[in-house]
Amino acid sequence: MTSTHWLFGDQLGPGFLDGADGEGPERDAPVLMIESRDVFRRRRFHRAKAHLVLSAMRHRAAELGDRVTYVRADTYREGLRQAVDGGPVTVHHPTSRAALALVRSLDGVTVLPPRGFLLRQDDFRRWAEAQRGLRMESFYRHVRRDHALLMDGAEPAGGTWNLDHENREQPPPGRRTLGVAAPYRPREDAVDEEVRRDLDRWERDGDVSFVGRDGPRRFPASRREARTALRRFLSHRLADFGAYEDAMLADDDVMSHSLLSSSLNLGLLDPVECVEGAEAAWRAGEAPLNSVEGFVRQIAGWREYVWQLYWYFGEDYRTSNALGHTGSLPDWWNDLDADAVSARCVATVLRQVRDTGWTHHIPRLMVLGSYALQRGWDPAAVTDWFHRCFVDGYDWVMLPNVVGMSQYADGGRMTTKPYTSGGAYIDRMSDLCGPCPYRPDRRVGADACPFTAGYWNFLHRHRRRLERNARISRAVHGLDRLKDLSALLEQERERGEGPP
Repeated sequence: MTSTHWLFGDQLGPGFLDGADGEGPERDAPVLMIESRDVFRRRRFHRAKAHLVLSAMRHRAAELGDRVTYVRADTYREGLRQAVDGGPVTVHHPTSRAALALVRSLDGVTVLPPRGFLLRQDDFRRWAEAQRGLRMESFYRHVRRDHALLMDGAEPAGGTWNLDHENREQPPPGRRTLGVAAPYRPREDAVDEEVRRDLDRWERDGDVSFVGRDGPRRFPASRREARTALRRFLSHRLADFGAYEDAMLADDDVMSHSLLSSSLNLGLLDPVECVEGAEAAWRAGEAPLNSVEGFVRQIAGWREYVWQLYWYFGEDYRTSNALGHTGSLPDWWNDLDADAVSARCVATVLRQVRDTGWTHHIPRLMVLGSYALQRGWDPAAVTDWFHRCFVDGYDWVMLPNVVGMSQYADGGRMTTKPYTSGGAYIDRMSDLCGPCPYRPDRRVGADACPFTAGYWNFLHRHRRRLERNARISRAVHGLDRLKDLSALLEQERERGEGPP
C-alpha cells in the first residue's frame, strides 16, 4: 500500500518530496497538507506571519494540484483522521520538539530524516563530543571543510576563515539609506486575498487574535518567488552586504540584507543553493570575499549551529535561566506599541516589527534583546515573543538564539559573554541617536539613555557572576569608578516597566 506523505507548513520546497536518495517519500506518493486552526489559537502570532505561512501552504497546494489532499481542521490529529483514516503515512522529521513528539505518537506514521540543513544530527553529535566547547567559529570551520565551501584545497579562500573584522563598518555619514538596489518584492494574488479574508473572519469571530500589521506581503510564498528573491540578492545586493551588515539606519530597515530567512525556514530554499550561489558570485568576481564570507557564515555557520544546538541541548534547555530573570513583558512591548515609546532606537525597531514582522539581526540582538536582558525579563517569555512576532521565527530558531545568544540565560553554554551595551554602541553603529530625547553619553538624569543606564544597572545586578568572566570583567570593574552609581540604581528602580 502506497504511503501518503505529510508536508508540514515549513516543508514546502521540492526537496521534501525528493526520494531519490532512498530517505524520502515514495516516488509520486500522494501528499497530505493540514492547516490546523489550533496553531493560531495557542499563540498571539504576528498577523503578517500567519498570512505568510498560510499563503505559502496554499500556494504549494495549488502547485501540487490533484496530488495533494489539503485539509483544514482544528488539529493535526483531526486532519490526519479525515485524510488517511489509519493508512500509512511518511513525514520528514519536523522542526520542533512538540511536532516530533506528535508524529512519533501516531500509529502508522514513519518519520524520515530531516531536510533543509547541511549536517545530519548524528554528524553534529560526533563533532560536538570531540570538542572542549561548542563555539560557533569551530563549528563553522568544520562545516566549511565538510562541504568544501569557500575553500582553496585544505585552506580557507583568501587565507582566513572569518572576515568579520571587515564587516563592522558604521553607516555612511549623512546617508538616510544605504542606497543599494531594492530587494525583491512579491506581488500578491488571489491566494493572498483568500488568506486575508479568512484571517479577517477568524478575528471577527473571536477565534484567534493577532498582533502587528499585515500587508502587503513582503516575503516569498512560493518556490518561484523565493528563487527570484535569491537571484536578485546574489546579483544586485550581495556585493554591498558585508561591510554594513552590523549597521542600522532609521529609514532603511533592510540595508543590504538578503531577506531570505523566511524562505529558508519555510523550506522554499535549500541552504546549499544559497551558499553555493554566493560562492559562485565571488569566484566570478561579482562580489567581494568579505560579503560572501559573511553571508555564508550566516547560513552555513549560525543558522546550522542554531538548528543543531536546538536538538543537541535537549528540552531542558528551554527552562534555562542562569541569571534568574523573572520580569513580565509589559503590554506596550507585547502589543508592539511603538508610538508609546520615546527612545528612538526602541521605537524605530519596534515599529519595524509591528509593520513587517521582521528586522535584521543587529536590531534583534542589540536593541530588542539587549533591552529585555537589561530589564531582567523572563527569558522564556522573551523567546515566545520573538517566536510569535517574527515571520522567520520558529521554535528551533528562537530557542537557542534568545535563551543562549540574546538573554545569556544558559550561563555561557552557547556564547562567552552577555550581548548588551550602553547607548554608545547604538550611536556608533546607527543614526538612531541624533533626534532622540535621550543622550547616549548620559547615564543619570532626565535625558539619560535607557541603554546606558540599563547597561550599568545590569552589570551591578549580576556583578558577582560577571566579574569572573574574562570577556566582560573589565567593564564590571568600571562600576567602581561611577560616582553616581547610587543615583543611577535609584533612577532605574523608578523607571519601572513603562515605555522608555
